[in-house]
Amino acid sequence: MKTTILKQVILFLSVLLISVQGEAQTDTSEPTNFNALSEQLLTKIKSGQNIQDIQDILKNTSLETLSTALKTDTEKLAFWVNIYNAYIQIILTDKPELFEDRGAFFKKKQIAIAGNMVSFDKIEHGIIRKSQWKLGLGKIRKWFPNKFERALRVDERDFRIHFVLNCGAKNCPPVSIYTPDNLEAQFDMSSRNYLIKTTTYDNEKKIVTISPLFKWFRGDFGSKNDIKDILKSYAILATTEKFSIDYGDYDWTLDLDNWADFN
Repeated sequence: MKTTILKQVILFLSVLLISVQGEAQTDTSEPTNFNALSEQLLTKIKSGQNIQDIQDILKNTSLETLSTALKTDTEKLAFWVNIYNAYIQIILTDKPELFEDRGAFFKKKQIAIAGNMVSFDKIEHGIIRKSQWKLGLGKIRKWFPNKFERALRVDERDFRIHFVLNCGAKNCPPVSIYTPDNLEAQFDMSSRNYLIKTTTYDNEKKIVTISPLFKWFRGDFGSKNDIKDILKSYAILATTEKFSIDYGDYDWTLDLDNWADFN
């Protein structure tokens, strides 16, 4: 009888110990704010600080944790634009020669996030542009996007991303730090600034020359009439009537010292 009671006591204490240990190992820390982390990453890059700690967090987080943290399109866009622009700086500052073969550079899986190695193409066309085929002019979606892409991509495309993503070239939009709370105003300001810089108007010939981004991603912007409406909405044009559209050249010269601040 005493032996049986002793065994029961030992069993009870063992179960109790396991329970206590399990509670002690439970992660009670606050969830990571990935938007704030992406902002800190760019801030540190700009000021020349060490960024390994942030890169380690991004690399080691899980897909489920990241997808749960980025709930809205606003949060997703702010995070992924910051990440894209940050890793352009990180990788090309270290190895600028990679930009000589731009096709291979953007396609290469070289960014460690959420247990995956992803490419710039995956971030831009898969996540930010909602699974668009890179060469589809914004009119053809991918057939079979993978789990990573489906879990993290936006719900709706936003043409303004073409005026905020910095690919490292001289004619790319400058790098700014985007926040979910101010994203609408920031995207609009960046879009207007970029359009002012890249648009010219020949009043005599009635021709407006715009960035070739409008041609490369025409499905994101819509028809030429839609493009005219975009230009008018940002006060680039006073009227949408009686002029034609032409597309300018794009300067692919590497330029990493291209930052802008919001005032």
